[in-house]
Amino acid sequence: MFGIVGVAAISVICYAVGLSVKVSPLDNKYIPVIVGICGAILGAIGYVIGMPDFPAQDMITAVAVGIVSGLAATGADQIKKQMKGE
Repeated sequence: MFGIVGVAAISVICYAVGLSVKVSPLDNKYIPVIVGICGAILGAIGYVIGMPDFPAQDMITAVAVGIVSGLAATGADQIKKQMKGE
């Protein structure tokens, strides 16, 4: 249970990072790369601190889970845009 919450937390943090990049002078095309890297870092941190039930048993898997969670934040933003018709 807590592992899923940890993965969701990574996505939420990455979503906030993506929103921050969107209002910054950086080009929006870099948002997926930035949130992917952010997710990778957060996944590694989650593994190192030993989050209970984190869905990774090694560092490579933890980084991969983080990247996917970060990119899911970009997907969530795109779904929101499509629903609004932007």
